[in-house]
Amino acid sequence: MLSHYHRKMSLTSRPGSGGVPRRPDETSAGGLIVRTEGGIASAAIIGRFDRRGRLRWSLPKGHLEAGETTEEAAVREVEEETGISGRITARLGSIEYSFAAEGRRIHKRVHHFLMEAVSGELSDADIEVAEVAWVPLTDLPQRLAYAGERRLVAKANEILAESA
Repeated sequence: MLSHYHRKMSLTSRPGSGGVPRRPDETSAGGLIVRTEGGIASAAIIGRFDRRGRLRWSLPKGHLEAGETTEEAAVREVEEETGISGRITARLGSIEYSFAAEGRRIHKRVHHFLMEAVSGELSDADIEVAEVAWVPLTDLPQRLAYAGERRLVAKANEILAESA
């Protein structure tokens, strides 16, 4: 049985398109927002229930509003979904995937950024979010549900190590 979500880090091509990248039907943005306390770097992540009722942990993200850049949307969405305001420090990359909704296949691209936590209190007040948590960066690969996001965390760890 096919998974509800099909994720990959590279551009998706349509069959018979000669490898021409497919344009996304939807574009979103979000990020990995990090704080360091007591020498431990942690990221704010969100938990949502999937269609089977399982809690799936992921990076905060959401749709771009009219006229917004991906950077503006990422900062806004992270704050809306976690309660934490952040400052972008690096671009992490994009994840593309397809899913079925309302009887059609939707191709989506999500732009992710590395962010430094600036202010705010962790909150699950957003109706789309079931839980939020600060998780040490070293524990994220075991906690995040999606391989593409785990790859972005590995990239973020490389960036953070270079700047330390």
